[in-house]
Amino acid sequence: MGPLPSGGAKRYGDKYFTAMMYAKVICVLYPLMLNYDVLFQDVDIVYFKDPVSPISHDNSPQSYFQNDPKIQHFDVLFQHDGSNTIRYAPYSANSGFYYVRANKRSQYLFTSLLYHSDLILTWDSHQQALVQLLAEHSSLFGLNVKVFSRDTEMFPGGYHFHNRHEFMKKFLKGKTDTYIFHMSWTENKDIKLLFLRQLGEWYVEDKCIGSTASEILGTGGSLSLGDASLFEPCCAAKPIFSCHYKDKPSKLPCKDSTTIDKTSRSFW
Repeated sequence: MGPLPSGGAKRYGDKYFTAMMYAKVICVLYPLMLNYDVLFQDVDIVYFKDPVSPISHDNSPQSYFQNDPKIQHFDVLFQHDGSNTIRYAPYSANSGFYYVRANKRSQYLFTSLLYHSDLILTWDSHQQALVQLLAEHSSLFGLNVKVFSRDTEMFPGGYHFHNRHEFMKKFLKGKTDTYIFHMSWTENKDIKLLFLRQLGEWYVEDKCIGSTASEILGTGGSLSLGDASLFEPCCAAKPIFSCHYKDKPSKLPCKDSTTIDKTSRSFW
């Protein structure tokens, strides 16, 4: 697969994007082989409720993935991608947010995904290869697969952001039962940042964007466990909001901004 790139992808499926997909296989497989359950997430996700921790701040049980009896028998649970195209058939699972229970079936699934790394390179997609293996392992080895409904309020993403404006207005008013929001269906990380700022869900200071830890902390190179935390210089206490596109969902009206889609009208 070659060395992992230090920079970000310019678009979905380019060579930098594809090279990073190998890391997405390994970081799930290794904990599974040590018999740890795994919650995998891309970095373009905002949390509103913790779906994993068994105890909340008020000491009440809240772990959805671990405690809900309706889903206890599933080995893997995925956010719906939003796209029902044949490329991701039959499951339309999104490989950017999912939960895996450590057992022989899931360990074999992700071992097989590692052995099928050539498909990731050929198809420019970790997601497409994984969805095909979900179907195969469900049929041949009894893997229990759960993909949440595209219409659930719990795990919305890019499909909702771009297509479900009424849902997004409800979401922005805090009237949905939402665990996470996944800024998928977006060309690259630069546009994701603008969308998240506009949603009022961006908390990273500008000086920390695109900078290494040593550059931010002024250590001049290597870092050690004793170095200062990145929390104070990088994390904002309040969301950093700015308007960019009037035709996309926003926490506040952005009617004076431009549009990003040619045929769109103002979200508000």
